Amino acid sequence: MALSPYVQAMQELFRANTRSREFPAHGAKVHSVAWSCCGRRLASGSFDKTASVFLLEKDRLVKENNYRGHGDSVDQLCWHPSNPDLFVTASGDKTIRIWDVRTTKCIATVNTKGENINICWSPDGQTIAVGNKDDVVTFIDAKTHRSKAEEQFKFEVNEISWNNDNNMFFLTNGNGCINILSYPELKPIQSINAHPSNCICIKFDPMGKYFATGSADALVSLWDVDELVCVRCFSRLDWPVRTLSFSHDGKMLASASEDHFIDIAEVETGEKLWEVQCESPTFTVAWHPKRPLLAFACDDKDGKYDSSREAGTVKLFGTGKDVGPLLTCLAVPSPLSQLHVCCSQKHL
Repeated sequence: MALSPYVQAMQELFRANTRSREFPAHGAKVHSVAWSCCGRRLASGSFDKTASVFLLEKDRLVKENNYRGHGDSVDQLCWHPSNPDLFVTASGDKTIRIWDVRTTKCIATVNTKGENINICWSPDGQTIAVGNKDDVVTFIDAKTHRSKAEEQFKFEVNEISWNNDNNMFFLTNGNGCINILSYPELKPIQSINAHPSNCICIKFDPMGKYFATGSADALVSLWDVDELVCVRCFSRLDWPVRTLSFSHDGKMLASASEDHFIDIAEVETGEKLWEVQCESPTFTVAWHPKRPLLAFACDDKDGKYDSSREAGTVKLFGTGKDVGPLLTCLAVPSPLSQLHVCCSQKHL
């Protein structure tokens, strides 16, 4: 079968350069990466109890600040959907913290009932949802920083997300189901048997057409948002799918696991577009909101650090100067716990 023009074009972009540059990120493995809504900043959360924020400046990432205050691992973070200065972190210390990059300070600390493992910000910016290890999801008013609602679930809650229209709330669970609640009523709408085993992660396409789920059965399934039916599956990974991300145009889907590569698929056909090689399992992937620029973070290779280098290295690949209107990069991972950036970006 002939490759689509889009696949051919993106493969050319990703094939062009593999040069890498390194920047320090954390003192331990990175659990979560996320881009601000404008794409100017990249944030990372780590086992070292901190968050870091980097500025994307033409061909490199420049570390802007390190955010300290949590008493335990920062397991997940996310940015405000429309304010590029605010992000929120979820930690095992039973708090979430909202940070403002303009002041580099924590503007709110919200105490929660359990050890927090997942977090998301509603598309309208008004509410933050946080889930803990006891399968309680708390909905927090983003302005008053007070709890608006709390739901205890009788199943293992993995990842949580609003739909793009902000009127439904989705949860993936340990029974392989996707549970859908109305929002803000939080009344059950539907439970979809999506996978035969643990359904781990969920992401919505920025175009509003699809959402994807990743499972312990090593499958990624793509769902029609309006019909709530599965339209195709991606089966190139061999290990439980930990993390997913759609590209800014909704045409590419990155998925990763303990396999030593990240699969990048064309959404509409399921065709393999690219494979980013890794030397260790991948925890988190995130496409840039405006460019075909992929950030991701890996585990330590064999649990060991190179004593001559700082753990938690950040890498930016193939962004050399004076190479024409398009820059193309392919990530080549390091044995350190690290953040990689595989990118193809317009020359500024």
